[in-house]
Amino acid sequence: MTPSLAARSVRATLDLLLPRICVSCERPMDSRDDDLVCTLCWSRLDVLPAPHCERCGHPSAGRQCRFCATLPPFVRAARSACWVPHEVGSAVVHALKYHGWTAAARGMAARMARLHWPPDVIAERAALIPVPLAPVRERERGFNQAALLSDSLTAHWRIPLWRDALVRTRATRTQTRLTPGERSANVRDAFEVPDGPHGARERLRGLHLVLVDDVLTTGATLNACAAALFDAGARTISYVTFGRARASGDR
Repeated sequence: MTPSLAARSVRATLDLLLPRICVSCERPMDSRDDDLVCTLCWSRLDVLPAPHCERCGHPSAGRQCRFCATLPPFVRAARSACWVPHEVGSAVVHALKYHGWTAAARGMAARMARLHWPPDVIAERAALIPVPLAPVRERERGFNQAALLSDSLTAHWRIPLWRDALVRTRATRTQTRLTPGERSANVRDAFEVPDGPHGARERLRGLHLVLVDDVLTTGATLNACAAALFDAGARTISYVTFGRARASGDR
């Protein structure tokens, strides 16, 4: 029996004994599908509609963009693949973050990689920077979901991933139940670029960097990270996330 035939036989046996299910709808998956989310659920993802603001990617529908006002002036662009909360988008995010289905990051990153960007962002983006977790939280979870998304994105975009360019200096409260003002205060000065002979400051000076996270809600965490990078010498920062929460006034 050839190795490929043996592998297919083992997989068929495992699918029979332990059938894989979609992490979103919990229906059995096609045995030929390597993803953790079924094709139907991916097709039901609530993608951000056009027209959208060229800078922040938020649907504008011809009115003045209010989401841009929440971004620091050194942030060039922000893009997200889908709305959350949503039946599919939220299920995929939860499967990754809270249930340990780390392979879900591949499909999420694939959809993030297809997002439309201004030409200057595509030409200038020099590296991906995952939003760091506090060390204690990363040990508890076993991984950083932003780093997993970045791992897949770097292959799509063919730009480097710098895991050590940004660190979290202190643990913060979960942002989930905080108001926008409380979120900003919670993460203020919680991130920094490491200094010293092996630090990232010289490496990132004058560059356009892309911050990666799973969800953009108010932007407080990403803005705090961007401020740390800018203060350390980065010229421009852009954001990319899988999910985005609706702002006040959105349908």
